[in-house]
Amino acid sequence: MSKRMTESQIVAMLKEAEAGIPIKELCRKHHVGNSTFYKWRAKYGGMELSDVKRLKE
Repeated sequence: MSKRMTESQIVAMLKEAEAGIPIKELCRKHHVGNSTFYKWRAKYGGMELSDVKRLKE
């Protein structure tokens, strides 16, 4: 099973949420479930793209 979104796309989505876009609307736009969004926020929340790349190493 392949990943649908890359880490950079996830970080961009989380930044949209921080900017004030409703989570329900974001999830619908990106075709992900609310629970997936909250899992990603727990894992990647507050990170920049460079931090995510460092996490993979």
